Amino acid sequence: MIRWFGLVLAVLLPGLPASAVAQDFPTRPIRLIVPFPAGGPADIIGRLVAEKMASSLGQPVVIENRGGAGGATGTLAVARAEPDGYTIGISTAGALAISPSLQDGLGYDPVKDLEPLTLAARVPELLVVAKNLPAANLAELVALARARPGTLNFASSGPGSMPHLAGELLKRHAAIDIVHTPYRGAAPAVNDIIGGHIQMMFMDIAVLLPHVQSGAVRAVAVGSRQRVAALPDLPTTAELGFPAVEADNWYAMIGPRGMPAPVLAKLRAAMVAGLQAADVRAKLAEQGAIAVGNSAEEFTAYLKSEIDKWAAVVAASGARAR
Repeated sequence: MIRWFGLVLAVLLPGLPASAVAQDFPTRPIRLIVPFPAGGPADIIGRLVAEKMASSLGQPVVIENRGGAGGATGTLAVARAEPDGYTIGISTAGALAISPSLQDGLGYDPVKDLEPLTLAARVPELLVVAKNLPAANLAELVALARARPGTLNFASSGPGSMPHLAGELLKRHAAIDIVHTPYRGAAPAVNDIIGGHIQMMFMDIAVLLPHVQSGAVRAVAVGSRQRVAALPDLPTTAELGFPAVEADNWYAMIGPRGMPAPVLAKLRAAMVAGLQAADVRAKLAEQGAIAVGNSAEEFTAYLKSEIDKWAAVVAASGARAR
């Protein structure tokens, strides 16, 4: 009996310190890795969440910008961090759902190596055309593309980017022959569609909205499941007969796999509360983003569906990361 009792203690005691630490968490600053340079959407969203988390948890949440490989470098750093709750991150649709099928040797599995804390925000993709293109809506654009196969070009911010794969989705489900023209970033692509050198493109609403509002380009659809407040009269691709053409650029809060359950609960609660705050939602809306803040189970299901969806598109398109 004494020997049995000793064995039980040997099993249970090592877990007690971790449990006690988890209950007191956090006792020092938390590091939030943003896998892009300062000033971009991921950085803006990350800082808004960090500010609310710091207020809720009573400890600073310090931003560390670690860019590279389309977000994969910083995401890998989160996956490799000590799973104690003091290193978390924000990542993107590209790094979590697209890169696994686009890049070899990624170094992490987004489902197995990361804790899915919550989906932070969605940024709808707008489909726009050059103002000199004789297509006032999506139906006319599809008809024009079918009448002139292989002659209409769609721009993107680079091979394997969300704008590229959104265009491939449209190409596939509308049964049209359009030609991908990759650019090195969004800015030169936008300049060329404004100049009429390219015919169409998907891009984040925050990038395109000022040019739609000024009349420099014409919006024909929003590639999201719901209309956007900034353009309430613009229908979604689903409303226009293409429900499979859905492309949201999204941002999610993550951590390394294996964090203690009480720590996860505290982190998630602070994040979701922050994302549901009225001022955060308003600030995100100014960036063209829609705050979410869902459960880990909901985010996990969504992540898996996004991985499967974009893997099929990547395979069909033959896209590879540069």
